[in-house]
Amino acid sequence: MAEERIDLVPGTLEMLVLKALQPGALHGYAVARRIRQMSDDVLTVEEGSLYPALHRMARRGLIEAEWGRSEANRRAKFYRLTRDGNARLGEHVVQWDRVSTAVTRVLAAEWRTA
Repeated sequence: MAEERIDLVPGTLEMLVLKALQPGALHGYAVARRIRQMSDDVLTVEEGSLYPALHRMARRGLIEAEWGRSEANRRAKFYRLTRDGNARLGEHVVQWDRVSTAVTRVLAAEWRTA
């Protein structure tokens, strides 16, 4: 049985990328792989979404990039979290906690009609 694709809530990709980069610098493919691994293969980030997001985040000062060598000895751009990025991750986590708690409450609510 094929797994159904799960679309991310807008803004979620930024939070996931920041979290993936929290332990240290990664190149783009490794960011996508880490998100997939951390989600137990539920979330897959496509290149067409990831790289534009990385570039936007770099322009906003949330991450920094520098060239290096991947584990396959290929030239790759490595991204790392900045101080602003780490602070933004904290904000995302607080917001996500509030939203996910609220959605859980709505889903658990039982409604009675008159």
